[in-house]
Amino acid sequence: MSKKSNVKKQRLGKALKKSRRIPLLTVVRTHRRIQSNMFARNWRRTKLGIEDD
Repeated sequence: MSKKSNVKKQRLGKALKKSRRIPLLTVVRTHRRIQSNMFARNWRRTKLGIEDD
């Protein structure tokens, strides 16, 4: 396996955090104004677009 640079690790971590699901409590509290995460992506179809170093 290839080694990742620290910059690439940070980008991957940030993308993971952005694509997390919306907590159920948030949906309930906002009366479904916030229902889905606009940063969510399908890992099978959509690539991150992180350039290789």
